[in-house]
Amino acid sequence: MDIIELLKAAFLGLVEGITEWLPISSTGHMILVDEFIKLNVTEEFWNMFLVVIQLGAILAVCLLFFHELNPFSPKKGKDGRRATWSLWGKIVLGCVPAAVIGIPLDDFMEEHLYSSVVVAAALIVYGIAFIVIESWRARRRSELSAAGALPGSRPAGAHFAASPVASSAAGGAAGSAYDGDSDFGAIASLDELSWKTALGIGCFQVLSLIPGTSRSGSTIIGGLLLGCTRSLASKFTFFLAIPVMFGASALKLVKFFIKGGAFGTPELAILGVGCAVAFVVSLLAIKWLMGFVRRHDFKAFGVYRIVLGVLVLAYFFAIAPALGLAA
Repeated sequence: MDIIELLKAAFLGLVEGITEWLPISSTGHMILVDEFIKLNVTEEFWNMFLVVIQLGAILAVCLLFFHELNPFSPKKGKDGRRATWSLWGKIVLGCVPAAVIGIPLDDFMEEHLYSSVVVAAALIVYGIAFIVIESWRARRRSELSAAGALPGSRPAGAHFAASPVASSAAGGAAGSAYDGDSDFGAIASLDELSWKTALGIGCFQVLSLIPGTSRSGSTIIGGLLLGCTRSLASKFTFFLAIPVMFGASALKLVKFFIKGGAFGTPELAILGVGCAVAFVVSLLAIKWLMGFVRRHDFKAFGVYRIVLGVLVLAYFFAIAPALGLAA
């Protein structure tokens, strides 16, 4: 067994664990990394590996939010179990658009859009989107603050108003200065998340079919535009990933075996190491992100996406040809 290949798999697991949950596109980063660090495997195995490695990342979500997602928890009463089943219903509903559109287009996307140029373009476009949306939210927040709507109760129908986080940070005192870095939104908890909003966020998830878009990025943008706090948008994004990633992994594995693919010991070791590292790193990344979004917006991720996208285009259109590295 080649230790170098296992180290490559571990590095890819590291990249997957970090980028799967941050709104910067895990698949996009994996495609870019492959340009420089290539596994010594068949193309069929690599295409399968790109998706199935996400199982390690999604298991981290299942572990971190096990109680919240478990409808059979003995610590939950009747109302708690009913709320959990309702949450699962919203999760499944939110996955319907991606399943209906994504499954028929899977082969087309893999054949025509898995390229560095597409990834770079998506990184830049959605990086700009994050900055524009967060700037708009900041202006809206300032308008509400000037009108006396922040901090305090959230008026009926207000799309953006003080969240419990912001109100508690202000100590509940009327007229206190609103913390500009605090999380806010009209929908601040899973109980407040309607079926309609869940479906709307799911529709945004369809955008992630384009490599470089980021599944978490597209759903977080959807959540923000539909009035969720950053914390809630991020958490529901994690939950939406469970059926999507398990389903996508199962589909890739089936296609892999239908095409005659098979696992030997080296392939199993590569996949196992990648998933294991992705799992551990995801635990840390999710905890970090949930803390970060309570006090900061997503503009930093937008800037990162734009810078990375520009660097990728510069490499493939200028640097690589100049060095004679272009394919």
